[in-house]
Amino acid sequence: MARANRHYIPGCVWHITHRCHKREFLLRFARDRQRWLRWLFDGRKRFGTCILNYAVTSNHIHLLVQDGREGEVIPQTMQLIAGRTGQEYNRRKERKGAFWEDRYHATAVEADHHLIQCMVYIDLNMVRAGVVTHPSEWPFSGYNEIQNPRQRYSLIDHGRLRELLDIKSMEELKRSYRDWVEEAVAGQIGNRESRWTESIAVGSKTFVEKTKVELGIKAIGREVMEADGVYELREGDVSYNPDFGGENSGLRVENSYFWNLTI
Repeated sequence: MARANRHYIPGCVWHITHRCHKREFLLRFARDRQRWLRWLFDGRKRFGTCILNYAVTSNHIHLLVQDGREGEVIPQTMQLIAGRTGQEYNRRKERKGAFWEDRYHATAVEADHHLIQCMVYIDLNMVRAGVVTHPSEWPFSGYNEIQNPRQRYSLIDHGRLRELLDIKSMEELKRSYRDWVEEAVAGQIGNRESRWTESIAVGSKTFVEKTKVELGIKAIGREVMEADGVYELREGDVSYNPDFGGENSGLRVENSYFWNLTI
């Protein structure tokens, strides 16, 4: 099987998606989702990872980060989280074999209104799945941390997020993001948007074309496409298929095995 694509440009914002091996629901228990977040916190401390948003479901994760000037920060962070989460699970369950499916996929996101759209898309994951009616009801995503910043064990870099969104205060960030999410929830957005999980870059025409140039030889065979005013740099052969299918089982948030999880 071909590997999912990962590309890095210093200073760029990346939306990372990673799913469990063979689409199994290996993160179905709250304790395992919490451990993933614990290792994400550890990665932030160790490598200085700039985290902008996140979401952990029962069989895949989303992570929105900004690449620093050190090109190994994101790979090191992902290696730490994926490795430790899988090791702990396999040890507890006396299980052998891969925990994660293939390699994670990274999509460059322009730091303007496209960044806002991507953040909201991440937080509405479980709403689209029919598991919750509002992102505030899912404790394993960044929405609640933006609305109620933690004094300890904070994951999101609120200062950097405000800078990227040109927002002056924390109160303005909370209010603005709450309004963006409420608008999306009221719009009953239920469809998965493949641009956020299958493209190499999403943004304006200028941003996407610039990204293609900066990727150089890695962008050969990739096409710049436009749909509804949004431009994407698409892969010629999309091997990372994030459509999980199935039906919603309607079990509890704390311990449930959720179906119909689309990223």
